[in-house]
Amino acid sequence: MLQELLRSMFDVIGVGNDDLTIWQMGLRAFIVYIIGILLVKLGEKRFIGKNTAFDMILGFILGSVLSRAITGNAPFFQTIGAGVILVGIHSLFAIASYYSDWIGSFTKGNAKILIKDGEIQWDNMRKSHISKKDLEMALYTNGKVIDFSQVKVARFERSGDISVIPREKQKKVSVTEITVREGVQTVRLELSEDT
Repeated sequence: MLQELLRSMFDVIGVGNDDLTIWQMGLRAFIVYIIGILLVKLGEKRFIGKNTAFDMILGFILGSVLSRAITGNAPFFQTIGAGVILVGIHSLFAIASYYSDWIGSFTKGNAKILIKDGEIQWDNMRKSHISKKDLEMALYTNGKVIDFSQVKVARFERSGDISVIPREKQKKVSVTEITVREGVQTVRLELSEDT
């Protein structure tokens, strides 16, 4: 009974067939979509967010592998199994990266300082392939600053984003004292402006 049910299910999704009907491909797409959602949940959604190249690579490979299960270019169940193994390997590397800085640096890279105390770090700019125009855009977009001298630190993060920490604004204070004689006290005026 169970064997007949499985055989019927395999026939419905076209397991073992070289020529798939549109309905078989549609049903395969539905099944792979559900399995994909489960794999994303298993992978904790890391590889579909904006993260490192390490995460994006899994997204590309997983999409490529699972697409073969839909089109019938590879055996259905073996392809699904390969997807599960890929997510498992990715999870193992993610766990190892948590516990080992060396593995984390290997799989995800390292952040690079692009600006420190208003000074552009040209060596890190070259190593990161960031142009001055790219940096200017990131400063305005992420830090709301337009001048490099207004930046305490700007970093090219492992995710590919540029984070910006603006310098604290200093107050320019000018003091004027007015002294009046014969019973009138001294008046002191303080004027301050952000610089």
